[in-house]
Amino acid sequence: MSSGSVLPGRAARVVIDLGALRHNLGVARRAAPHSRIMAAVKANGYGHGLVRVARALNDADAFGVAAINEALELREAGITKPVVLLEGFFHADELEPIAHHGLEVALHHLPQLEALERFNSIPLPVTVWIKIDTGMHRLGFPPEQVAGVRERLLALGERIRLRGFMTHFANADDRNDPTTLRQLEQFALATASYSGERAIANSAGLLGWPQSHADWVRPGIMLYGASPFIGRTGAQEGLRPVMTLHSELIAVNALNTGDAVGYGGSWTCPEPMKVGVVAIGYGDGYPRHVPTGTPVLVNGERVPLIGRVSMDMITVDLRSQPNARVGDPVVLWGDGLPVEEITESAGTISYDLLCRITRRVPVIVKE
Repeated sequence: MSSGSVLPGRAARVVIDLGALRHNLGVARRAAPHSRIMAAVKANGYGHGLVRVARALNDADAFGVAAINEALELREAGITKPVVLLEGFFHADELEPIAHHGLEVALHHLPQLEALERFNSIPLPVTVWIKIDTGMHRLGFPPEQVAGVRERLLALGERIRLRGFMTHFANADDRNDPTTLRQLEQFALATASYSGERAIANSAGLLGWPQSHADWVRPGIMLYGASPFIGRTGAQEGLRPVMTLHSELIAVNALNTGDAVGYGGSWTCPEPMKVGVVAIGYGDGYPRHVPTGTPVLVNGERVPLIGRVSMDMITVDLRSQPNARVGDPVVLWGDGLPVEEITESAGTISYDLLCRITRRVPVIVKE
């Protein structure tokens, strides 16, 4: 082989479908036609690639990130649209680059406000959203403090541009939970006397609570093709999966009745059967704790995972695939196998699986 050749390596790979990403943004637009969209691209674009996602979502009106390093990566990549730091700033020395790069911050507790009051090193203003705690009890000022916070910000004059108010839902993934309506009421009471833009709805709010749409909506998980609702899949919401985790069979073994499979021998063959070995494991980001019976697609057909997940491999029951052979394609989640089904088996959420793919898994981008 020539020195310029590239070896394909392990079969595990991720395919990112940017067309699906743009389709899902369209779903958000149609669901909230009178709102601007602040696309959540934090956590490396929910595991899909921060800059890649932002460029594909060029039709969004703004981007939401967790921290300044994510925002600066977008700016360095030439992304000029508004970028909001949804956790604000962590240290006062971030304020100068925040102002210089035109970033916006969510202000959610008094030490941040005090840092802004001390900030006078450059003439550029800092754009601020006041975050209100309406019931999540994580970040945000209590409603009774909003008036005082607003007055202190306005007292800073041209050093501050007050954009508006935001909050975050705690239980919007359950359409039957009245908590969301109480949060909306709290937010309305806290902001009724003030002008400024409003940003309330996350993905669940956008799709399930139209009264929350306001000036801005902040879709996150729905953009990546997963449902924000308990017990539903992205496809049921009209969404398309953006990430598909692929691999292949790397061995097909003929085993006998009573043969134990994998670490600990936790699963034994009930009859003579074929067992497939797939090149995927927790070293790639596949969840170690999924149980026997978790679905896997082999040649587009469902087969159950058996035994324990290893660092680099899983084993699957091929009794329904008697003609399976080494090299046959495998899908772990994504196109044809909703990630929500794997999260249900793993006892986690789709955000977790999408964000956990490790760096050794190559990424193939599908336009």
